[in-house]
Amino acid sequence: MAEELSPSEVARRLGTSTRSVQRWIASGRLPARRVGGRWRVAFDAFDASDEPHQPQPAISTVFIANRAEIANRIRRTCDALGIRAIVPLTSGKNALDLLDGAAVVAAARSGGADAIHPGFGFLAENADFAQDVIDAGIAWIGPPPRAIRAMGDKAAARRLATQLGVPTPAGYDGPDQSDDALTTAAAAIGIPLLIKPTGGGGGKGMRTVRDLDRLPAELATARREAQAAFGDDRLILERLLEGARHVEIQVLFDRHGNGVHLGERDCSLQRRHQKVLEEAGSPAVDATLRQRMGDAALALAGAVGYESAGTCEFLLDDRGTFTFLEMNTRLQVEHPVTEFVTGRDLVADQIRIAAREPLGFTQPDVRFDGHAVEVRVYAEDAEHDFLPATGHIQRLRWPTGDGIRVDAGVAEGDEVGGRFDPMLAKVIAHGSDRTEALDRLTSALDDTVILGLTTNLRFLRWLVREPVVRDGAARTDTLERIWPPDDWERRARIPDAAWTTAARLLLAGHESTDGFRLNAASTARLSAEDESRSVRLTPGTASLRTTTALVDDMAHVDVAGRSIAFRIAPPPDVDRAASAAAAAQGTGPIELVAPMPGQVLSIAAAVGATVAAGDTVVILEAMKMEHAVTAPHDGVVADLDVRQGDQVTRGQRLAVVEPA
Repeated sequence: MAEELSPSEVARRLGTSTRSVQRWIASGRLPARRVGGRWRVAFDAFDASDEPHQPQPAISTVFIANRAEIANRIRRTCDALGIRAIVPLTSGKNALDLLDGAAVVAAARSGGADAIHPGFGFLAENADFAQDVIDAGIAWIGPPPRAIRAMGDKAAARRLATQLGVPTPAGYDGPDQSDDALTTAAAAIGIPLLIKPTGGGGGKGMRTVRDLDRLPAELATARREAQAAFGDDRLILERLLEGARHVEIQVLFDRHGNGVHLGERDCSLQRRHQKVLEEAGSPAVDATLRQRMGDAALALAGAVGYESAGTCEFLLDDRGTFTFLEMNTRLQVEHPVTEFVTGRDLVADQIRIAAREPLGFTQPDVRFDGHAVEVRVYAEDAEHDFLPATGHIQRLRWPTGDGIRVDAGVAEGDEVGGRFDPMLAKVIAHGSDRTEALDRLTSALDDTVILGLTTNLRFLRWLVREPVVRDGAARTDTLERIWPPDDWERRARIPDAAWTTAARLLLAGHESTDGFRLNAASTARLSAEDESRSVRLTPGTASLRTTTALVDDMAHVDVAGRSIAFRIAPPPDVDRAASAAAAAQGTGPIELVAPMPGQVLSIAAAVGATVAAGDTVVILEAMKMEHAVTAPHDGVVADLDVRQGDQVTRGQRLAVVEPA
């Protein structure tokens, strides 16, 4: 006789809730019988790798619980498969809150969707949301909730890796989260040290500690960021392995127990644990190492009953030794490079798996063709500590050509605010080998134009030309060592021709103010970024051959990939100049301004407080990340213009510090 289980025992085996099992019994989806007033389920009535099901029809409508470039990318595959796609509004009067699971499920049901694809970010790795989708009778295009829970807990994932014989970095993943326990563990692990949220990802909440005296402050910041980003302030500690590569393995599992890996991606070029450039394959991985890492990834994913696309991330040293970091139970931002070299559409694979189709291929069928490289285009100022930027896209041109793909989430005319992640697009290049792929990517970035807001485009053009990148020698700490180069201030200086170009644009729009004629000499005083100068125009004065836009008395000029905004400057102000000079010398009051748009998270120093150079005065938050605005010199806080919770714009005055 078959073994019979209670609903709660079934729930434990399936990694779901007892309530869900009871619903399946009540609806007839799960055969059961009553024994003494209690339901009993035969063991052979269900597949232990998944919830009970009837044959499911092909997916016809997908609700994309995301926005911007990943929503566009998923919709593109849906269109190719003949599947209706619903992309909700995320701004304006009828905007859907993508962090409100109940609202997302309700919107999907009202739209007639029979499946939900979460993309990445937002609710993509929320096991409770995945379960709610399944309980609502909607196909979940992603891994089962139990797998999300198992790998979403970074501490539990570390312990699982150890059980499977997959090495992990030295660290602490215990339940005691007190400062005393973490401090003791940190002393035993040693520095440099990495603090990581237990339930996090995407670099949020991660802090590097090189001085144990800084540990309490960094723990407090990491907890706040983790709680804000993931609703979970638990932390783990790991020894920071400097000089290593960050290499990840893409896996794909169907609902019938079949799994393959699709090779590796090298994501070593990072800043603040955020990936900047990714490539497939890795310059450091040969066929033998690929198999070893692939086997480890398949073992880890298989141990938690994984389904759909997922990624196991590792650190790799120069000896070919790798250690497990974490598993991302979702589609990765950098998945296009894998698609290029394998010829697969990972979103289509996810949809077919959700429709209970088998993979249809095995590991020997996986082939790799050429090389692919991707960079992320962000609305951020790489030249000022990668702070996020906002603005209106006045001109936009994406590259085209052989082996070029652009996954974009913005269009010309769009307003880029500070509410969402600042990633605008991904530019991906494929070639027969790594050199051709990088050459194509370099040309593609040179052909890209974004005017109206600050982006990291000029930085990316520099990056792909750097010898350490061209040689495939980058490590996780490479970017912090080489950026910015010593001569960047000179290289980034606004050229004379750009000032002339802007002056011609602005004076053409102000003909009546200065008797200006295009064929006569004239002078204009302009300001751009932190500089002002007088520009004299004479017939034949050289201009910059570049893309420009004149909008609302502001001239936007593309300078080597950076959008520079020029405006007519006010006449020189002697008092203001004297005040600025005194502030620069530390002999006068200085205004602290917001270096980015964001929210005032906290005020660290009240009016009248004495501060030393480097002390935090105001803490801002943008995209769940904190930024401290510090005193430039010793002094006293003379004025505070903001309160906790205020929204501020870039350049807005926050406080005034006077010399002591």
